Amino acid sequence: MTFGDKPHRAWQRMLSGRRLDLLDPSPLDVEIEDVAHGLARVARWNGQTEGAHIFSVAQHSLLVEALSRKAAPNLDQRWRRAVLLHDAPEYVIGDLISPFKAVLKEDYKKIEARLLHAVSVRFGLPARWPQELVKIVKAADRAAAYLEATKLAGFSEREARRFFGKPPTLDAEAIRYYLHPWTADAAKRRFVKRFMELSDKET
Repeated sequence: MTFGDKPHRAWQRMLSGRRLDLLDPSPLDVEIEDVAHGLARVARWNGQTEGAHIFSVAQHSLLVEALSRKAAPNLDQRWRRAVLLHDAPEYVIGDLISPFKAVLKEDYKKIEARLLHAVSVRFGLPARWPQELVKIVKAADRAAAYLEATKLAGFSEREARRFFGKPPTLDAEAIRYYLHPWTADAAKRRFVKRFMELSDKET
């Protein structure tokens, strides 16, 4: 691809040394340490959240996985790993807020889908996820968004209900843990730890 007289770079170099092509991503160029490192440094809500640290996509992913355990307790470890990785493409393309995604429309969705395909294949998941799993992910994602919106992003409960549905049930201890923004290093470490737990033994 070219831009004017110069070639247009469509790849991202990772700290692992991998070079991931955004237009044609290879599963061989995906490493969990790179995914965790990137997601731990990407801010949810464009950084418009309370706290001394950003609320990262890595922390959001762990919250979504925790909510999915409550909603679908019989989901096996393989699919829980998928839930944890549901926003993995954002480690290279960032977390665009929903209004901006609506402006970009299909171009963004195509790139996101290619990246999720590569991540899925790399970590032993099918390229196309079962529809029932997609429903679980979307429900847990909306539930997480409700909590983040009301606890961190300044939304009223009425606003949050309008955009994200009814409030989820999560015990007070879990809310304190998952809704208190972590440092980037802590978010990365906890993301990798949970990924490894979900990869060690599959039921």
